[in-house]
Amino acid sequence: MVALIILILVTLIGLAAVRGTTSQQRMSAYFYDRSVAFQSAEAGLAAGAAALAIGTTNIRNCGQGGEYCETNPFTDPNLSSDAIVSVDSATYVAAVNATGQPQFVIELMGNFVDPETSTGFSQTANAAQYGAQGASATAVYYRITARSGDPALVDERSVVTLQAMYKQ
Repeated sequence: MVALIILILVTLIGLAAVRGTTSQQRMSAYFYDRSVAFQSAEAGLAAGAAALAIGTTNIRNCGQGGEYCETNPFTDPNLSSDAIVSVDSATYVAAVNATGQPQFVIELMGNFVDPETSTGFSQTANAAQYGAQGASATAVYYRITARSGDPALVDERSVVTLQAMYKQ
């Protein structure tokens, strides 16, 4: 009887250890999948910045007089399908275990004061003495949003979305 009880306890301990190991393997797989998706989204940001530098035409106008733009353009129902650009496989080939080619959206946010070149009020030595206002240069700002793949095509895999602001 005692041996039977000890055998049941050892079996329960063994099952708990197997369950813990399986959970840890799943967590490691999810973390790896997210890391691959993050790298793919970063590649999407880099491709978006390169497209902006060469003067792409797929730019959504969110500046003054433009349309209202959501924080995440991929969830915006007003986003046209031609604004979502998939990264060309000649530029970047997603890894075999990635969810697919990364995608990006470029949005024109508008002209704003450039803090690096602004000499506005109280930013010069003579401003306080002579009441000088100074000058403020402006720059054009763009927002690039990239994601690691299309969620409709990735099943239950990780999708990472990143955003960056670019000044021209």
